[in-house]
Amino acid sequence: MTDTPTVSVRPLDPSDEPRWRELFRGYRDFYRLDESEDVVSRVWGWLMDPGHECQALVAESADGIVAIGHYRRFPRPSTGTVGIWLDDLFTAPEARGRGAARALIQRLTGIAGSEGRSVVRWITADDNHQAQALYDQVAARTHWVTYDAAPASS
Repeated sequence: MTDTPTVSVRPLDPSDEPRWRELFRGYRDFYRLDESEDVVSRVWGWLMDPGHECQALVAESADGIVAIGHYRRFPRPSTGTVGIWLDDLFTAPEARGRGAARALIQRLTGIAGSEGRSVVRWITADDNHQAQALYDQVAARTHWVTYDAAPASS
């Protein structure tokens, strides 16, 4: 018998705010984004607004919430379908490699299947090799290259 810690996934709840804030700050720090409590609070507000397109899941173990995932549905005009976009996935450093990210992705693919969505899609940094090791096991790497353009000045 293997003593493997179990991870469960559920929707984000208002009572999760303190831990969610810690993990979301950790996510922003990991990707070297400027510290901004305004951004953290704005995103929390989005996630608590049932009318907003962004939603969130949390992964829990015996230690409490160990990972977060933010997602939204997106139209795919090229295929005439709707997919699910995984915007942010972050596992606490001390919990990495224990199945939380895999469980979050499995939950999203389950949601996509039950809703008849065409794909669950996400991006990661090209140097995030630890995450890519998992992603290569659970999804197909695409050949698409991502570009960002700044909005034009008015």
